[in-house]
Formats: sequence, structure tokens, C-alpha cells
Amino acid sequence: MRAIYTLLFSLSLANCVFAQNETTLQKNDSVRKLKTVIIVTKQQSPERMPETKDNILFSGKKNEVLKLSNINGNLTNNNAREIFARIPGVTVWENEGSGLQINVGVRGLSPNRSWELNTRQNGVDMSADVFGYPEAYYNPPLEAVETIQMVRGGASLQFGPQFGGMLNYILKRENEKPFSFETQNTVGSYGLISTFNAIGGKYKKWSYYAYNHSRSAKGWRKNNRFESRNTHAFVEYRFSDKTKISGEYTNADYEMQQPGGLTDELFNANTRQSNRARNWFGVPWNIFSLNFDTKINVNLDVNVRAFGLIGKRNSVGFTSAANIEDAINPLTDQFANRRVDSDEYRNLGIENRNIYRYKLGKTKQNLAFGVRIYQAKTRRFQNGQGTSGSDFDMTILNKYASELQFTTKNIALFAENQFKVTDNFSITPGVRFEHINSTAVGNDVNFGEKNIVRNKPLLGLGLEYKLDKTNIYANISQAFRPVLFSDLTLAAIIDVIDPNLKDASGYNADLGYRGVYKGFLNFDVSLFYLSYNNRVGGLRQFINNDPIQGTYLFRTNLGETQNKGIESFVDFNITKMVGIEQPYGNVNVFASMSFIDSKYVDFKTTTASGTAPNVIITASNLRGNRVENAPRYIHNFGMSWSNQNFSATLQYKMSGKIFTDANNTVKPSVNGQTGILDGYNIADFSSEYKFLKNYNIRSGINNLLNKDYATRRSSGYPGPGILPGEGRTFYISIGVKF
Repeated sequence: MRAIYTLLFSLSLANCVFAQNETTLQKNDSVRKLKTVIIVTKQQSPERMPETKDNILFSGKKNEVLKLSNINGNLTNNNAREIFARIPGVTVWENEGSGLQINVGVRGLSPNRSWELNTRQNGVDMSADVFGYPEAYYNPPLEAVETIQMVRGGASLQFGPQFGGMLNYILKRENEKPFSFETQNTVGSYGLISTFNAIGGKYKKWSYYAYNHSRSAKGWRKNNRFESRNTHAFVEYRFSDKTKISGEYTNADYEMQQPGGLTDELFNANTRQSNRARNWFGVPWNIFSLNFDTKINVNLDVNVRAFGLIGKRNSVGFTSAANIEDAINPLTDQFANRRVDSDEYRNLGIENRNIYRYKLGKTKQNLAFGVRIYQAKTRRFQNGQGTSGSDFDMTILNKYASELQFTTKNIALFAENQFKVTDNFSITPGVRFEHINSTAVGNDVNFGEKNIVRNKPLLGLGLEYKLDKTNIYANISQAFRPVLFSDLTLAAIIDVIDPNLKDASGYNADLGYRGVYKGFLNFDVSLFYLSYNNRVGGLRQFINNDPIQGTYLFRTNLGETQNKGIESFVDFNITKMVGIEQPYGNVNVFASMSFIDSKYVDFKTTTASGTAPNVIITASNLRGNRVENAPRYIHNFGMSWSNQNFSATLQYKMSGKIFTDANNTVKPSVNGQTGILDGYNIADFSSEYKFLKNYNIRSGINNLLNKDYATRRSSGYPGPGILPGEGRTFYISIGVKF
């Protein structure tokens, strides 16, 4: 491996010399002219959204745009730790190394399948149910993604009431050539094989793009193999420069073996081991949309997008705690029967976005407004008795113990107006109104009322003041998370659900300064405050109030939490700052730092002490306890060097320790489901070499120093217990684009 990187580095230096020698002299009488040498190098992300784009107002909102072609990282395995390193305050859960599910959260919110964010692909919802079950089981392969947009809490008015904001994956398109072809083929540690192939083009009034991505590996841990395929097609027709219509369809399917969680004793002995060989998870997923854009006149732009989702979530396995062995019963000479769970999702919606430009006096104003109509249907089948086999077999021997159907109907109206007091200063007030009607039918609804109707207004205000290429921004926006029937039913595995769960509400506030200074300094430094009332989370309880019998997580409202802190990003282009980037390329150093103070303000609870039958129940308050899964700090530091043909990035992540339950339990439980998790420091290296104009070689090493670490504990899927992060892995990839 060392020889490979030495070779690539040598080739890049040779290319620099060749580029310099290519400067030749031309004689024209007595005048000598030098041919211009242009060196194109990567510009470091993130960028920021303009004031308005795609009929959306971004003025006064904290936002980041990651252009993936400008980032060195393991795109093949969707390594979120590398890709999101330049966005401060992002927590990443690393369940396993496949990258099939990207688990990210912000500002101390849970990263569980990105469920505190409004997750979208090309502006279309991609989670199971935006309100009832907002978990993103699907995400696009990052080799197919052009940019990633993230808007913090200020996104709640235009996109939806989620506390974390909006996360949008924008897929690649070909807008210049009549035909283009791209392929990227990767091999790596533990049997990784991946191929990404795409075609696209623009001919007269038509544009098209299609790709297929297939990937498989045995996995770093035992019992962690996976297979994945993702196919996407897009076509667009332009009636004129003002009007166009497009349609797109994504079909994805993956199956992965889940190695399960570990007890702390097992984790400390060998992080790669697994005591689960019969656990499987699969997700077939379909997303489709029809998009219409038109300019009614010079002042009014209109977008209408119809969309839908058809998907499933299938799991089968031995789901007991990590300290319970999955062994053959000597009486039956067979394994125990596994548990089978399955969800089916059918969602439809239509979203209209408009932007109207008008003048007050001599100053131009912007009004963004629209409406959203959405329906989600979920059929949930739980706790079926499966076979005693070991393969991915969803066969059940009897009926499912629980069969439920949830329906969510939603109508939302929203409007934000950017009032420009001057050319440099703007005020953007906004409002969103959510009407949510939820119904449930089934044989295991553990509450009386089967219909819930909510009417929820949300308000917000943004400010922005421009200073040349920098600006000061501030925003405060309300957020809301309804408790629907899927939250009020029994958990998939062993959590216990409080039947009296209440809706969560609160707000996000930001104050920051950002911009670009003289082309060599890119920065964004801000303060944030997040209030989260009736937050839902896990509380450790004793089984039958007896500490000897062990513990379980009681899922309930945990009271009010306050998350506050500092988020900062700074990127220096050193060679540009001193004026030597022309011969030496770009040397960038960046720091993405966040300090997070997440605590419970008020949380009344009870504790048990003593031994059965003499257990004493004591009332207490967890005021001052730290919010679970919220590290005190998340820091990413990196250095990259790039010239016309070669780029390389070395980055280092530091994340603080976390509590995994609201009780702030320090000592690990015997089943590995509760207890503090130590902080971790991880280094990653990635590089890319471009040659013969259209070819590239990408390579990298993740977890360069081979650290043992864990980012989470689980009480359910993908396996109860502590979930190890991956050790050292490498990849090498070759690609071409014509």
C-alpha cells in the first residue's frame, strides 16, 4: 500500500513538472509570447446557498452545500464521517461499514437513521413516513450525488417541522454533451466490490440521465456481509426557456447480515467478533416524482412536484440481548425460532413552491410561498414466529402477533417574505401551518383513541446583513414533532413504550458570521440554541422493579432539553494566501469544531433501590443530566493538497464521550445496552489522481491508526448491545468519464 501512494505522489509531481515544461515560446517578430498555463484545482467545500434558489428562500438561514467532486473521501461506502466532516456539529452513528444507511444528527439530536432531519433526494421525501416513522432506510450512493444540501432548524417553515432541519441529496446530471458515459469501479478490504455506471446527455429539448450502482462485501466484522443495488432514471423536456417538465424514478434493494451488538466484555476482548449469525435486514425501495417548472412572468416562478414512495422494511433474526447465546437446543437439535418483522410503505404527495418578486419603493423583495398535500400509509407486521434456519427467510409459521395499519394525512401551507430594508440588510419573517390527521387500525393498538387530529402553526424570523462577501445572519424558527400511532405501539424488539407519549415542540435559534475573505479564507462561526420540549427518549428501568433481574429501556417523554453551543468552520488556502498556488497547487487546512451543551431542564422520574421483595421506589428529577447520544464536542481537522491532476486529504476526527440513556448511567449493563461510551479519535486518508484527461484513480485508508471505538449502543435493531465501529480498511478505485 505504501508503494502505491509513493507511486501516485511521484506521478503527481511529474505531472507538475510536465505542466510547467509545457509553457513554450512563440516568436512573432521580436515579441515573445508565453502560452497561458491554467491549473484547475479542487476548491474546498462547504459553499452556501444564495438568497433564493429553486423557489426557496435561504436568506438568514444557516446552511451548507457540500460539492462532492471537491471532496476526497470514501464515496463508494458512503463514509459519512469523512463526507460530513466539513459541516460542524454533525454526529454520525456507525453501525457497520456498508454505508447502506447514513445515520446523522445535528446539535446533539439522535442520528438514528437521520430521523430528526427532513431527508430528501432531489427535493423529494425519501424517509418511510415524514411524521409517523421518519427513518431513512434508504440513501443514494454518494458516487451518484453531485451536492449535499443541509439547512439547520430554519428549514422548518419551508420543508417541514423537524428539529434538525433539512438534508437534501442532489443527484448528478449531464447538461452539456449529447452523450456521456461514466464508470467507477472499486475493490477494497474484506471482499468489497463496487461498480457505478452512468449515462447522460442533452439533445435539443431533451435531457436524460441514468445510473446503476452495485456493491457487495463480506464486512469487517464476522456475519456482516451485504449486497446492494441502486438504479435511477431521469428524463426532462424543455418546452421553452421558461417551462420544463421532468420525471425520475429510483429503485433500490439491499440485503445485509447483521452481526448484532456486543456486551462490553465481548467488545473489549475482540471488536470484530459476532455472536449472531442468523440476523438479516432487507429494504426494497422505490421513489418516483414528476416535476414541472415554469416562469409565469419576470416576477413569478412556479414549481409543482408530484411524488411517491413504495418500500418495505424486512427483518428476521434472534433478537435477544447480547449476553444471551444463540445456541442449538440439545433437546430439539435446532436453533430457536427467529422473530420476523415487516413494514410496507405507500406514500403519495404533491408540493407546490412559488417565488414572487416585487418592489417596495426601489428595493426588490422576495416572497416564497406554497402548499403541500401528503398521505402516508404504513402496514406493520410484527413479532411473527420465523424458522429456525440461518438464511434470509421471511417465512412465518403462524400469524403475526401484531398487525397494524397507520394512515397519515397532511396539508401544509407556508410562506416566507424577504423584506430588504436596504440592499445589504434583510428581514425574513415566515409562517407554516400544519394539519395532520392520523388513524390506526389493527389488533394490537395499546391505546383507546384511534384518530388524532392536529392543527399546528409554526412561526419564524430571519435576519441577514451583508458585508461585501461575508454576512451576519440570525434566525429563530419553531419546530414540532408529533407523536403518531407508530410511536405508541410496542417497539420492534425489547423497548417498552409509554402509552401516554405527548407531542414534542420547541424552536431553533442561530446567530453567526460567515463568508469568504480574499479567496483564501472560507469560514462560518455561529452560536445556536435548541429548545426541545417533551423529548422522546430511553430511560433505564429495572425489570419488575428488581435490579437483580436486569434492565430495559422505557421509551417515554423525557421532559425539556436545551441544546446550546458553538459551531465553527474555517478553511485556509495557505498557498493562495501567500500567492504561490500557481507553481505549487493548493494547500488547504480546515477545522470544523463544535461545542455542544445538551442538558435536561426538567425531567421527573423514579428510581428503584434495594433487592426484591424489598425494593424501594424513590421519586427524583434528572434536571442537569446530559442528553443521551450528545457529545460535548465534535471536532474535525484536515489538510489537503491538490494540483491539476492529484489531490489528497488527511483528516482527523475527535468526538467526546456520550451517555446512552437519560439516567446518565456510567457503568455498562451486563447486556451492553446502557452505560457511558468513551470518546474516540479517528484518522482517514483519501486521494485521487486524474490522468489522460478522462481517467482517475481514487484510493484511501479509513481508520488509519486502527482504533477500537463505538459510536452507539442499541436496544433493538441492528442488534441489542454495543455496536463497534470499523477498524482499518482500504479501497482503490479506477474510473473514466467520456
